[in-house]
Amino acid sequence: MEFKNLTKERYSCRSLSERKVEREKIEEIIEIARLAPTAVNRQPIKIFAMDSEDAKENIRKSTRCIYGADTFLVVGYKEDEAWVREFDNRNFGDIDAGIVATHILLAISSLGLNTTWVGHFDAPLLKEKYPEMKDYELIALFPIGYAAEDGGPSDRHFQRKSKDEIISYL
Repeated sequence: MEFKNLTKERYSCRSLSERKVEREKIEEIIEIARLAPTAVNRQPIKIFAMDSEDAKENIRKSTRCIYGADTFLVVGYKEDEAWVREFDNRNFGDIDAGIVATHILLAISSLGLNTTWVGHFDAPLLKEKYPEMKDYELIALFPIGYAAEDGGPSDRHFQRKSKDEIISYL
């Protein structure tokens, strides 16, 4: 799919069907995320794929934003592995994780799947349940699946600022 069309057609899907996501598609999403650019190519990120019964139960405990999904990806970063800009000591770990998460979001859509970027989840609870997460700042949770019949975009999806509102030529 052409990139502009992908970005126009993608939407935050909050109703997923019971159809199971194929493991090959999850692997393709992970590969695309692995190739995402990061500052100085430090790659301070980690993706946690969660689809076991135990994992799904813990996701349900951490958020109400599961939307019927059977598979979840959680994205985090390690601050001490990220590049730091010398002029102001700005750590780019959160930006790197955001870039990777955006690649995940678009990869999901490009493969005919649906999701929404969930930020409303109890990260401390997940870190408590999964010691392998404890050293990471968790920024995003993606419930992944196929859209249900009622899984279309909300009205907010079509609200966009004009070009003049988002750009200043200096």
